[in-house]
Amino acid sequence: MNSGNQFVETLKKVGYPKAAQLNGEDFDWLFETVEDKSFLEWFCGSVNEQHVLTEKELQAFDALLKSGKPILEEEALDEVLKTCKTFHSQSSSMDEGELQKLEEEFQALQKIKNLKIHRRNKLQMMASTNSHMSLKLNDKAEEAAKILKEGQGIFTAINTKINNELHSLTEGVKKLTFFFTFSDSEHGLGPHPVFLFQITLDKYLYQEEKSTAALISYTKKQFFQGISELVESSNEENFQLVDISNPLICDENNEVCKERLEMARLQMAYICAQHQLIQRKAKDLSISSAIQWAENNLQSLKNKTFGKEHLEARISSLNSEISKIKKQLTQINNEILPSLVKENAQLLNMPVVKGDFDLQIARQDYYTSRQDQVCNQLLKQKASFEFLQLAYEIELRKHRDIHRQLENIIQDLKQSSKALGQRLEMMSDPLISQHAVPRNTIDSRDAASHRLYQLLEGENQKQQLFRTHEGIEQVAQKLKQDITSVQDQLAVSSQEQFLFLSKLDSDLDALCDSLYCGGNKILLSNQELTEQLYQLEVNLNKLNQLIMDLLADVKAKRKVLETNTLHQMERKLYVYFFKDEDYLKDIVEKLEHQSQAQTIGLED
Repeated sequence: MNSGNQFVETLKKVGYPKAAQLNGEDFDWLFETVEDKSFLEWFCGSVNEQHVLTEKELQAFDALLKSGKPILEEEALDEVLKTCKTFHSQSSSMDEGELQKLEEEFQALQKIKNLKIHRRNKLQMMASTNSHMSLKLNDKAEEAAKILKEGQGIFTAINTKINNELHSLTEGVKKLTFFFTFSDSEHGLGPHPVFLFQITLDKYLYQEEKSTAALISYTKKQFFQGISELVESSNEENFQLVDISNPLICDENNEVCKERLEMARLQMAYICAQHQLIQRKAKDLSISSAIQWAENNLQSLKNKTFGKEHLEARISSLNSEISKIKKQLTQINNEILPSLVKENAQLLNMPVVKGDFDLQIARQDYYTSRQDQVCNQLLKQKASFEFLQLAYEIELRKHRDIHRQLENIIQDLKQSSKALGQRLEMMSDPLISQHAVPRNTIDSRDAASHRLYQLLEGENQKQQLFRTHEGIEQVAQKLKQDITSVQDQLAVSSQEQFLFLSKLDSDLDALCDSLYCGGNKILLSNQELTEQLYQLEVNLNKLNQLIMDLLADVKAKRKVLETNTLHQMERKLYVYFFKDEDYLKDIVEKLEHQSQAQTIGLED
């Protein structure tokens, strides 16, 4: 019930005549102000029909007011009431002594009666509690025996499990120590080695020594003493082009000088032979050309007759031509021909030089191929040694890690054994382990129970003077309830997640369908949208072309308007046609009159 309805109900109790017609919700606003709220709450909670005056009391009060007698109020009324109380007390003081004795006897008897009743009730309660406690203890004894059997079964299972784990642990430790024990596997005194450091390297080193010795013997055979001088014997200086003009001064016993002299002699013989050959060919050509010229001239002389003067002029011109040709021949024989012959002679030793260089290149290729073979073998040996070294380093690092882990395990086992010893020592304390009467509070020395209580409480730890076993049970029950609520929440969240994933899969399938459109190739855009965009682009291009055509048309019309006055006049008339029709009519009439006048003038 709200405040307005409560106020109306109070008015009905008081007997307000029109209270039934009132609505309580109309009076809710009275309780919103702080000043009136306290009074209205007191009025609704304290006032009832006893605080309302009757009609007779109102009439008597009105008659008292009409009589003109004084009406006592507040302090005066309180003083009159006090005098009335003193009068009654004086009248009753006469029998006070006898009444007091009787009251004392009555109170004494009442106390004895109450004490006996209390003792009887207490004894009945003790008897009922004892019977109830006996039944409860019997139930607890049966339950404790059952719990004891279950605990013994659980402890035996845990004990067997721990024994099995300890057995498996000892077996694992034995295997681990068996792996790390060094044994001579070559003589069959132990099993197959597991780690690399357990394997002897005698065979490997023996094979490497053999391969090294074979490599040394191979290098001695292939790279004998003086092979570098043999390979590098053909120097470029030994095969320079021989210059015949410079005299050769060298020792006769030197093979290089002999070869150079032989080359110079061959060049000289080649020059002489070429010079004689050229001279012979020139003579043959001159004789043949002279015979041909003579035949041609004889034929012309037979056919034609020339004068003496013409012959002398012809002879003089031929003599001058002959002198010029002789000069050219002497220049060729003395300057051009010797230089060309010398150049051709110097090229005689090029095949010899080329052959020697080819021999040198072949020797160097053979030498480098053998060097590459030796280098490859040495690189293989180095790679095997480095691989073996790397394997040893990796194994050493792993062994160090294992050693560190084993040391940490040993430290943890020492700490756990120390903590277990302290726990057993603490549990062996008779003050904790044995209680004649079970205690509800946890002993301050029971660190395990205190830690369990702290663990169950978590972060919401409260400062308590005493901790009880019932508190541990309550905290455990609360923790169990929290776990169940969290599990329920996890189930709900997993269901929601499953629904969300299913919805996501369906959306993904729809997206794939929209992207691939039933094919194997992905479509990066919607086909309908691309078609619409393409059509829009075509329309835009057409619109752009229309605008360009319109602009060109406007420009052409502007040029026509600028040059043609008649079109300008037509444009003005069209403007007047759209803006001022009356003015257009006046202009047209004037033009008609002018044309009529012109036609009349022409007729006259």
